[in-house]
Amino acid sequence: MRLAWVNETRATGHSRFKKPLPKHRLRLPGIGAMPWLLGIVLAALWFAPTLPDWMEEQVDRPAPDALSAEFALCHSGGGANCVVDGDTFWLAGEKYRIADIDTPETHPPRCESEAELGARATERLQALLNDGPFSLESGERETDRYGRNLRIVTRDGQSIGAMLVSEGLARPWEGSRRPWC
Repeated sequence: MRLAWVNETRATGHSRFKKPLPKHRLRLPGIGAMPWLLGIVLAALWFAPTLPDWMEEQVDRPAPDALSAEFALCHSGGGANCVVDGDTFWLAGEKYRIADIDTPETHPPRCESEAELGARATERLQALLNDGPFSLESGERETDRYGRNLRIVTRDGQSIGAMLVSEGLARPWEGSRRPWC
């Protein structure tokens, strides 16, 4: 009798105790979509280096400048919107130092030429900040050892600090202050 049951199971594919054995191959769900998905990914990689011109313009365009205020010169302590010296200013109660430049000291200057150049840099920074909307971009660090916010000030994607450097009123920041006298 046992032999008959084994032969019956082999012949019919059925067992008395188990479900019928599948007669087709096992299919994994979603496997049919894999070639399509692979094709889309490969096409995206193929065409990615040749973006349309209108997409490149949007990628290269800097964010619009959104900050503006009327800046005065700071005379004592902090202020709402004022310029401390050629690389430091207050905006909306926050103190900022321009991260990409160094300007002559004005509080106190070490010599007469530093005082004169520092005063010119301070006045020029005030004029540049009052000249229209600008942006504050983060640099390598958020704050300096004095707690000032370190930012690169830009207008239309151009560094205002670089403008001061090109006018001879500042020098690029190299990690530490150097004497101006």
